[in-house]
Amino acid sequence: MLGENIKNLRTSLKLTQVELANRLGVTKQCVSNWENDNILPSVDMLTKIAQIFKVSTDYLLDISTINMINVDGLTQDEIAHIKIIIEDIKNHKQSC
Repeated sequence: MLGENIKNLRTSLKLTQVELANRLGVTKQCVSNWENDNILPSVDMLTKIAQIFKVSTDYLLDISTINMINVDGLTQDEIAHIKIIIEDIKNHKQSC
């Protein structure tokens, strides 16, 4: 699951394996090996991956399916607006 999660997050940001590797200071081959579940990233690298994608390590490891959104610096009104948008998207998906 870890490899699939890394790949899904990477592609959702439209990053290539090379671009992610550059951000992490590793080779493209490392990213490819992680995504294909050939090897596991170190704990330190797992933390860096989580920081880049702004998710928890639990989310990456498929321990938790909750994907968090960082709302630091936003007002309560802005956060409330984001919550409404998220609920609208969820409701739209259920009605389709």
